[in-house]
Amino acid sequence: MAKNRSELVAEVAGKAGTSQAAVNSVLDALFEVFETSVAAGEKITIPGWLAVERTDRAARTGRNPQTGETIQIAAGHSVKLTAGSKLKAAVSNKN
Repeated sequence: MAKNRSELVAEVAGKAGTSQAAVNSVLDALFEVFETSVAAGEKITIPGWLAVERTDRAARTGRNPQTGETIQIAAGHSVKLTAGSKLKAAVSNKN
């Protein structure tokens, strides 16, 4: 089962006793900070819950599966999300 953004916003607004518009604005600002910080190579950590960081991928040689031809894959970046201890504990306690 998945929860989409509008369901998340409605649930947080209900628990916080605030409007959905306010929660939506906070989420937009939060994700904007994540975007600029991680793009700049900064690690964001919310102790116990989550860590987000940019990782580097080295250039490598690959193979085209259709032709078998060897190709060069350029170096690049990716994003790594790590669950914190509180989040891991919450998941392990649910059956």
